[in-house]
Amino acid sequence: MTQTETARRRDRIVNLLSTYGELSATALSDMLGVTVQTLRSDLRALDDARVVRRRHGGAMLASATENISYQPRLAVSRDEKDRIGTAVAGLIPDGASLALGTGTTVEAVARSLTGHARLTVATNNIHAVLALRSAQDISLLLAGGKVRLRDLDLIGAESAEFFAGLRLEYTIFSVGGLSPAGDLLDFNLDEIRARKAIAAAGQQRILVIDHAKIGRPAPHAWGRLQEIDLVVCGGTLPPELKADATARGAQVIEV
Repeated sequence: MTQTETARRRDRIVNLLSTYGELSATALSDMLGVTVQTLRSDLRALDDARVVRRRHGGAMLASATENISYQPRLAVSRDEKDRIGTAVAGLIPDGASLALGTGTTVEAVARSLTGHARLTVATNNIHAVLALRSAQDISLLLAGGKVRLRDLDLIGAESAEFFAGLRLEYTIFSVGGLSPAGDLLDFNLDEIRARKAIAAAGQQRILVIDHAKIGRPAPHAWGRLQEIDLVVCGGTLPPELKADATARGAQVIEV
């Protein structure tokens, strides 16, 4: 079995636990079509990464009401996020102005933009700043406010006000989850305020989302997929949701 297959299976485990809460190893092995021994090996690895917590022969997410921390999220859908980053970078010309939001998928976009020249980038994502430091002749604007050390980003009123004063060509942001009906979902109200401000700052709004977010629940809804200009996602959106989004003028790119 390849590393990519293992990574995708572990992504599905995270997604299933996000949907169902706690599941036994037997139930997960049946859902994924693998042996219980293989499943338990996956759960040990995810537990070591502090993504899930094993208990009573099964597992649950480390936190059901809060997103998992930044470093474990880097390992989720890594190859897929790199493909998303490459696809988005291919749409951004040299000399463009853009905003980058928080999250590991947006960080992948930042890494893919390092070959561009003369970009103007506004962000509240310190990881994105570090990824872009080798870009040519780049102008970087960083939001103010309190640093969230767990994720190395800036959220809250200052961050939202920073983006509210900007008018850029592109805005690129992610979400914590996407409901079957197309609701954009997140875990933190301050983060949502920043995301809304980022989305409003650009002429073209680009949502980046890996397949593990599709159908993943989160406590707060703040927008609709159908309102986005361009969606770049890994995996496949549910057909009805994709059809509804495209009928309302959204462009969907699946990588």
